[in-house]
Amino acid sequence: MESAIDWHATKAMLEWQLEMGVDEAILDQPLDRFAIDAAAREAAQAQRGRTATATAAPTAPHPVEQVDPVAVAQAAARSATDLDALRAALGAYEHCDLRKGARNLVFSDGIAGAPVMIVGEAPGRDEDREGRPFVGRAGQLLDRMLEAIGLSRTESVYITNVLPWRPPQNRDPLPAEIAMMQPFLRRHIALAQPRLLVVTGNHACKALLGRTGITRLRGQWTEAEGLPAIPMLHPAYLLRNPGAKREAWADLLALKARLRNG
Repeated sequence: MESAIDWHATKAMLEWQLEMGVDEAILDQPLDRFAIDAAAREAAQAQRGRTATATAAPTAPHPVEQVDPVAVAQAAARSATDLDALRAALGAYEHCDLRKGARNLVFSDGIAGAPVMIVGEAPGRDEDREGRPFVGRAGQLLDRMLEAIGLSRTESVYITNVLPWRPPQNRDPLPAEIAMMQPFLRRHIALAQPRLLVVTGNHACKALLGRTGITRLRGQWTEAEGLPAIPMLHPAYLLRNPGAKREAWADLLALKARLRNG
């Protein structure tokens, strides 16, 4: 009740002052309104500066882990203790884009532990469809070549490729693709334990010998992965260039002689 009386009394006093002509409140001390306006402007500017800084400040990006596909391949290949484990490691390897467009992983054919291991380049259409290396026209020619010197993939030869997946449109393997597959190929040779290697084509020579120029390299015994190795013309090349079959026959005879002489 007392507060209500005070409110009405105060209102009446203000109304009386207005009637007397009072139009501005006078404080005990002078009020510098210019200073108030300047302080308000400074506060507004400071607030805008803080807002702009917060907006412009970049958010620290999360560090992206850089993966080395070759290092991953080396670790995966090294962990494989047998050929089945190596095949599984290749199947689980996710850093080679060739796998996305291939139907099958083409791992090997023939007899593991055979004295001769043939290393080709990459699967073609027929190999991709069947999941085995050298099964198309080039593979049929290879079988006849081996038979001519008493060898066969069912008894005395083991076969693989540098790449286990078919490149699009049968294009040449890229250097990065070969580099990723090299650790698996080296481990493959170590686990298969052949007596000697037949390296067919330029890309296989690049992967195992670090050199290209198959027409110059062919027929010359060298060493790869600690084993005797002979570069030979790829059967697909012989299909395109039948005149080169004479050189291929000479290389086959050299292979036969090396096997006979130990």
